Amino acid sequence: MYRRGHWGVSLLVFAPVGFALVLLGRPDLAFLGGAAMLWLSMLPDWDHRVPFLSHRGPTHTLAFAFLVGAVGAGAGVGLASVFDGGRATLVPFGFAVGALAILAHLLADALTPAGVPFLWPLSGRDFSVYLTRADNALANYVLLAVGVCATAAAGFVALRMA
Repeated sequence: MYRRGHWGVSLLVFAPVGFALVLLGRPDLAFLGGAAMLWLSMLPDWDHRVPFLSHRGPTHTLAFAFLVGAVGAGAGVGLASVFDGGRATLVPFGFAVGALAILAHLLADALTPAGVPFLWPLSGRDFSVYLTRADNALANYVLLAVGVCATAAAGFVALRMA
């Protein structure tokens, strides 16, 4: 997928999480998490910029999702120290957002024929559902629209219920 498709899938994946956070009285974390998801949505494709990495290689795996989640947890530790507490909330939140952002990217790429090697290094098998090509502009815009609508609906309903 391209950037717009990845943004859409990231929003779609985060919509139920944001919904739950708003219901739990944490709209601040819902906003922060959604923004972080969008910011991290293209991180796996930075493999284009690293000469020794192949595209859709190690950065397109569950191991990379775990690694980014661990970095997010570390960011949670740092934020908790700056904001005087909240470590029990911010550390798992940071892990979840980091890992979810990468998983959303992998999910979007798994829609394409090229697929992703989810289980690398345990397996080199690529997983794909062969739904659309990555360069399909209509598919990318549809994913973006679905993600925006899901996030807006989740936010609207959660705010009405809160």
